Amino acid sequence: MTTQSTSVERILGFGTDSGHTFGTVEIAYETFGTLNADRSNAILIEHALTGDSRVTEWWAGVVGPGEAIDTDKYFVVCANSLGGCSGTTGPQSSYDDGLAYGSRFPRVSIRDMARLEHNLAQILGIDSWVAVIGGSMGGARALEFALLDSRKVRKCAVIAAPAFCEADQIAWAMMQERAIELDADYYSGDYSAVGSFPGHGLGLARQIAHLTYRNDADLNERFSRRLRSEDYYEVTSYLDHQAKKLTARFDPHSYIVLTRALRDHDVRRGRSSDLTVALADACTDNLVVSVSSDRLFPPEQVGVLAEALPGRVRHHIIDSPVGHDGFLTETEKISAVLADFLAD
Repeated sequence: MTTQSTSVERILGFGTDSGHTFGTVEIAYETFGTLNADRSNAILIEHALTGDSRVTEWWAGVVGPGEAIDTDKYFVVCANSLGGCSGTTGPQSSYDDGLAYGSRFPRVSIRDMARLEHNLAQILGIDSWVAVIGGSMGGARALEFALLDSRKVRKCAVIAAPAFCEADQIAWAMMQERAIELDADYYSGDYSAVGSFPGHGLGLARQIAHLTYRNDADLNERFSRRLRSEDYYEVTSYLDHQAKKLTARFDPHSYIVLTRALRDHDVRRGRSSDLTVALADACTDNLVVSVSSDRLFPPEQVGVLAEALPGRVRHHIIDSPVGHDGFLTETEKISAVLADFLAD
């Protein structure tokens, strides 16, 4: 039976790209499987924006005993992202005065998240990863993790994520941020100090985001113009359901922090304006996966990353009508691609 554990590590004096230094950062993570004697069977999986370390739940059918990422064979690590709300230090963590960070929480980058996980790897004593794998924001994190020290990553799989965000993605992110910021209960991020919660803003942000996660043809086929009740469409009910699910489990300011981090994602920053040069130190055994109907990160944009990566690169386009969320829902197709990649 695959063993599973949940842990938290404390890292002192962690600095961010924005110039902030945390006295202490806590990083919460889960492990699945057993690390072998020479510590050579570890795989790092990076979760997406509102994901968490429970990878065998949100990627069931891909990660687990006997699955493509076999937890009976590999030691799988999944850490909650910096700035989130699932155990790793984020806006609702306690500041020096005992109150939540709130508006005082610094801007963090995808690179910061990856750098923190390199600290975790050192604590775990893992000097070489079989692979680092992630989808969407997790794909951006996987790419940055490998770029920070490719000597420690034998394979890198970037799924439904580009080398950098462009104007369209920045615009969608801006609308989501504004939805939360304009909620009267937001209080510039200090809502917990006054006992408020900007749930309406977070729910609207999720609805805006969900329209980029699903393809228009998929929504049209599933819901058409059907009404749930007078003046209330089935697609509206669906979006309301998505909003309620997220507001029940996620922190609004974390949503802004993470959305901004993904919005600002650009592997060229601090490296080179030439993408090929910026990626010169990346892992040399790469898998890039895009989803055919993805309108958040279209295959053409993801393909730019595949063309610029060094070494051996396989760009696989998953045929799916779902849209961006296909990286989560098309488990059989994703599993087949990842199984081949890990076996090769």
